[in-house]
Amino acid sequence: MSLAPADAFSVLPTTLRDDLLNAFNEIVKNYRERKWEPSELNGGKLCEAVYTICKGWLEGGTYPARAEKPSRFPNTCWDMERTYQQVPNSRTARILIPRMMMGLYDIRNNRGVGHAGADVDPNHMDATAVLYTSKWLMAELVRLLHTLTTEEATEIVEGLVEREVTWVWTHGDKKRVLRKGLTWKQQTLLLLLTEAGDVAESDLLRWLEHPGLPSFRKDVLKPLHRDRLIDYDVNERTARLLPPGVTAAEGLAAAA
Repeated sequence: MSLAPADAFSVLPTTLRDDLLNAFNEIVKNYRERKWEPSELNGGKLCEAVYTICKGWLEGGTYPARAEKPSRFPNTCWDMERTYQQVPNSRTARILIPRMMMGLYDIRNNRGVGHAGADVDPNHMDATAVLYTSKWLMAELVRLLHTLTTEEATEIVEGLVEREVTWVWTHGDKKRVLRKGLTWKQQTLLLLLTEAGDVAESDLLRWLEHPGLPSFRKDVLKPLHRDRLIDYDVNERTARLLPPGVTAAEGLAAAA
């Protein structure tokens, strides 16, 4: 991967980039905390930022400072297909992304989130649709702004996720698990939850203040790897959460 997550949206004005990333990370954070309604509401904010970026790209790369909210969002999304049909290689920006945004925006407005009296209460299913649609939109934006494969763009989006865990204190390059009574394995899962990618075993050892590297490998990392909770690379000496590990770590964070 040739592009760092921090550079994924470097072509945008800082304030517009913040609008996009803040909305995205709020969706992820609220979903993790099982706050379905705030998670779905932020889908609307994300759509406004994504629309603004697509419009700027279609108009030659001129982006406003902040996200814009069209007065009739679905109609505006449909109009993009016709308005910018002369822009070369623009199908993603004027057709695919706008159509995905319409569905996401409709959840925000008509599924018991945006106003009272809608027919469905905020729920896990809708929030899950919001989360994964949001990740798709973010990956497509990365692909739009840079020449990358879908796999590369998806990995970059995962690297953008800010994982805030209540019981993990962070200061500079230091981390500490503040909740007492957890095993070394549980603490390791929580620490890995705060990182989006590979973590050096030396960092985990330092953050945990574990008494010894050989026993940490034997009693913590390798068993977690065998249980398919983490992927422990014995050559690179790094670890990252696998999907079952994310679920287990999020359960620990929620129980805290």
